[in-house]
Amino acid sequence: MKRIHKKAKLRQGAVLVEMALTIGLAFFFFFAALEFCRVSMIRHTVEHALYEGARAGIVPGATVSEVQTRARNVLRTVGLSTINIDVTPSVLTQSTRDVSVRIRLPLDQNLYAPAFFFRGRTLDRTLTMQREGSN
Repeated sequence: MKRIHKKAKLRQGAVLVEMALTIGLAFFFFFAALEFCRVSMIRHTVEHALYEGARAGIVPGATVSEVQTRARNVLRTVGLSTINIDVTPSVLTQSTRDVSVRIRLPLDQNLYAPAFFFRGRTLDRTLTMQREGSN
């Protein structure tokens, strides 16, 4: 049987205290990194959805529901919910010159972990494109 020295036995308690003090900090940094990565992914996906929605709207004969559907399909690829998609003008006609798509998305309702840094924040982006065939 091995003999544990008295100093080694005292050191076991120090390791336990050090771990107790640092484990909370490690979890904080892990969840903070997870939250910031998710927000970055959401931001890039919203930018892509804006482009796809506006691109669908500048084609002659497009409708507002097609624009919203195209943008919503892109946003669903990463599991986003509670999305507000506005298209201006509300009716697309042959004389419509520009199409604007606006996406508003509450961040705290679309994160994996409970929101800490982005609680109550909303991502609000707009993209305007000129319709094809308009001068």
